[in-house]
Amino acid sequence: MAFLDTLADPAAPGRRSHPGGLSATTAGTAAALLTSLRRELRLLLRERFDALAALGFFTLVLALLPLALGGELPLLRRVAPAAAWTAALLAVLLGSLRLFQADLANGVLEQQLLAPAPLAVLGGRLLGHGLACALLLPASGLLLPFYGLEAARWPALALSLLLGLPTLAMLCALGAALTLGSRGGGMLLALLVLPLAVPVLLLGIGTAQGEPAAPWLLGALLAAALALLPWTTLAALRMGLD
Repeated sequence: MAFLDTLADPAAPGRRSHPGGLSATTAGTAAALLTSLRRELRLLLRERFDALAALGFFTLVLALLPLALGGELPLLRRVAPAAAWTAALLAVLLGSLRLFQADLANGVLEQQLLAPAPLAVLGGRLLGHGLACALLLPASGLLLPFYGLEAARWPALALSLLLGLPTLAMLCALGAALTLGSRGGGMLLALLVLPLAVPVLLLGIGTAQGEPAAPWLLGALLAAALALLPWTTLAALRMGLD
């Protein structure tokens, strides 16, 4: 079945609302979002390599850095938040390299952009990508044994990743859309995303270190990203296909 067929508006002709008070447009948008999300989750389970590669990269960096720093616990405790966030940024970049490439090659991406609710379809894709990036959150518990941290310090780091990883995932998705189909896409993706990710990186480190204002600013960045980046990514994808 073509992808567009799975996103057809479920509203019957002439019906203005659905049971429960939802309008036909709202119900169709919600159906498109859920259909796209289910597809992304199926692909994530079927093609685990990208998610596991990013998770393995994150884990490897966190495990090897203490060896490079000589195993000095006072130093490791100081650099632990920065190490976690640097590894997380690079891992999300790695997991975003082929975010749209397969669908561009088989024509699914064009069908998605022609769907009745393309922003909802893209929202499902971004949500699936964000859930894949969320695998880094439990893996950050490796900081405790490798960096000599007390368990009481992990909730602050987990909060920083919870607020910051969705913004990083959306920034990387935007970079992947802008570099879609270009040669050397990985290098271009890094050049585009890394400068934009610096505020998220700094505020994430501040949140993990317990700075009181940092989580609020990180949350504000997340709200701004949710409001702006899906639209911008959709426009970039359409521009790339023109």
